[in-house]
Amino acid sequence: MLTDAQVTDGMTKFKGVVACLNAAYYGTNSETDNAFYIGSWAKKTRIRPPRDVDLYFVLPVEVYHRFETYSGNKQSALLQEVKAKLLASYPTSNIKGDGPVVLAGFWTFNVEVVPAFPLTEDRAYWVPSTKNGGSYLKTKPLHEVDAIEAADQRNNSNVRRLVRMLKCWQANCSVPLRSFYLELLATEFIDQWAYKSMSYFYYDWMCRDFFAWLISKANSYVLAPGTFEIMWIGDSWKSQAETASMRAHKACEYEKTNKEGEAGDEWQKIFGADVPKWV
Repeated sequence: MLTDAQVTDGMTKFKGVVACLNAAYYGTNSETDNAFYIGSWAKKTRIRPPRDVDLYFVLPVEVYHRFETYSGNKQSALLQEVKAKLLASYPTSNIKGDGPVVLAGFWTFNVEVVPAFPLTEDRAYWVPSTKNGGSYLKTKPLHEVDAIEAADQRNNSNVRRLVRMLKCWQANCSVPLRSFYLELLATEFIDQWAYKSMSYFYYDWMCRDFFAWLISKANSYVLAPGTFEIMWIGDSWKSQAETASMRAHKACEYEKTNKEGEAGDEWQKIFGADVPKWV
């Protein structure tokens, strides 16, 4: 998890970006209005080293109607305007518009801003996509937060902990699986795991069993909460999962014979040096 200083730093970046956009679009200096965290900051699955701070900024409906009068790629033009608003306040920062986000690059954190328009459907938003001439995509990011919170509550807080470990594996072993997919896969696995009501003492088995289960999910799909979009996960990550499964099995066997140092070596090969060797 992030340190207190890293959390404070990320929150400061969030507030600065939101205040800038509120001044530009609403004429206020609020650091919180019209915006909310998404991604790992909303779902409480953040890990070290710090990754992006992701947020939705809800634009006035008048902005939507203004851009509807544009010819060409309206969504690209919208992103470029939001980029320009941020550049005016952060002229030395690396700020890029790449649908559906505007990326504000800072020294310690990147802030990814998703400009959004609210829909009448429950907590649904349109966000801009610049592909194929431009369009809006319907999203329900807060349903994703609800889903992982509910899964954590019904599974003894094991889902978020597994997700954090999987993100460490993703980073340490260059696993080509999106963090969002790992969250959904972790939820699906824990829901059917025999020891889902157990806690830390079973986490070696949890990792071992997850990787074995994950291999069987190659070339399958996950469903996005709220929108129920089908997202295929392919198999480009399968070899990393097979290696992790082998190492997790080996680590569990070492632990049976109290070879904690050797087990720790195997866990670190999966998750990186931040994981203690437990010696």
